[in-house]
Amino acid sequence: VQLQASGGGLVQAGGSLRLSCAVSGSAYSGYGMGWFRQPPGKEREFVAGITWHAGIRHYADSVKGRFTISRDTESSINLQMNNLKTEDTAVYYCAGDNGMVYRSYGDDTTPNLLDYWGQGTLVTVSS
Repeated sequence: VQLQASGGGLVQAGGSLRLSCAVSGSAYSGYGMGWFRQPPGKEREFVAGITWHAGIRHYADSVKGRFTISRDTESSINLQMNNLKTEDTAVYYCAGDNGMVYRSYGDDTTPNLLDYWGQGTLVTVSS
């Protein structure tokens, strides 16, 4: 399974970007998918997640009301980012699991719990 993230770029504060992540290679059997980000000099952190079965969405407090995660197909997700702030500048990664152990894709889902990672896409928000 390979994940391919796209859609990053440079945007002014207050602007919007839409990230996409698609699965390729093998059929995806995970419990959901999520987005993480790694700001410069900081650790990777949870941004948003969605589970397949119930369509439950979780968001980090820092992005609630501004970001929306959605499922596009059985194996692709999007992240609509509105009202971007300079502190949203980071490399954004999509991530998934192998379906062996349930993952909630909530803010307690740490990076080490997930099995598949996209290559990352850079989002830069200028003031």
